[in-house]
Parts: sequence; structure tokens; C-alpha cells
Amino acid sequence: MRLEELKPAPGARKKVKRIGRGVGSGHGKTATKGHKGQKARSGGVKGPGFEGGQMPLQRRLPKRGFTNIFKKAYAEVNLRDLAGMTGTVTPESMAEQGLVKKRDVKAVKVLGVGDVKAAITVRAHKFSKSAMDKIQAAGGKAEVI
Repeated sequence: MRLEELKPAPGARKKVKRIGRGVGSGHGKTATKGHKGQKARSGGVKGPGFEGGQMPLQRRLPKRGFTNIFKKAYAEVNLRDLAGMTGTVTPESMAEQGLVKKRDVKAVKVLGVGDVKAAITVRAHKFSKSAMDKIQAAGGKAEVI
């Protein structure tokens, strides 16, 4: 078998439907669009959400609330995830362990789910009250960066 002898499997390639190329093609005259009407016109297909001129649902429903554009999002880490670590724990070391993503190293919050057995120093941008209490109870330090 040679490269120029390769052919696609039977039925794998369809012939293109050439519409609007005369009545002899079988797809002439109305070009498979039926007779008249909005969908037969050029540019006649309206977008999603169009309800024939009726006020669309997304505009009929009331708007509620707002999104605070100044809100800071923190990557959250629980104390149970830090249990096996020793020494000083920083956001960079958390990223190396896979506890936070590298892009989230700029804002890490430690939450108090779980317990810490060893005395470790945890450096993060924010701590929950319970996390801070548990770290200090184990003899460690919670440092806000």
C-alpha cells in the first residue's frame, strides 16, 4: 500500500449540499428554505431568547442584588491539610504540596477544620478565629502576612 492509494472509508465523506444553484440541482428556487416568511429572508434567524417580539423572559424577571467588584477572593486551606507539615508553613509551601494553586498564592486563608498536633508556624494572609486558637493551643504561631 502506498500513500497515494489511501482513501477514506465508504460513507465517511458526504457531498456538500449546493443550495440556490438552479432548479436542475434539486436545491434551486427557494434554496431549501420553503416559501416566504421570516426564516426564508436573509438575516432572518433571530438570536436565542427572541420570543417573537414579546418581552423576553430575561427582561421580564426582576433584577436582585449586585456583585461587589472590590471583594477579595481567598484560597481556603483547612488545618487538617496542614497536619503533616512541620516548621514554617507559607503560601508557597502550600502550593508545592498542592493545597492551593500557584496563582492563588497571593491570597490564602487558613480555616479551623481539623487539628494541629505539632507546633508549627503558619504564615498566611488571613486566619479564622478558630484556626488561630488551635495553632496557638498547639504551641505554634499564626503570622498574618
